[in-house]
Amino acid sequence: MSERKTIDARGSFCPGPLMELIAALKLVQIGDEIEILSTDKGTVNDVPEWVAKVGHEMGEITEKGDHWSVVVKKAK
Repeated sequence: MSERKTIDARGSFCPGPLMELIAALKLVQIGDEIEILSTDKGTVNDVPEWVAKVGHEMGEITEKGDHWSVVVKKAK
């Protein structure tokens, strides 16, 4: 059964949220999702670019008032 882990990277600036995502992906199982909460606008560009490069799956990117929620699914 897949799980979802949330990383609260609000207040962290690039490349902080991406670095936290990379570290978290090493700790979860294939099929698990990681949601990153970020106030850094760059995250909505950086994360999808990195995910496409390394072969994981992008989920939803949602603006939630003062921050974004970016979901990534571990694919390998």
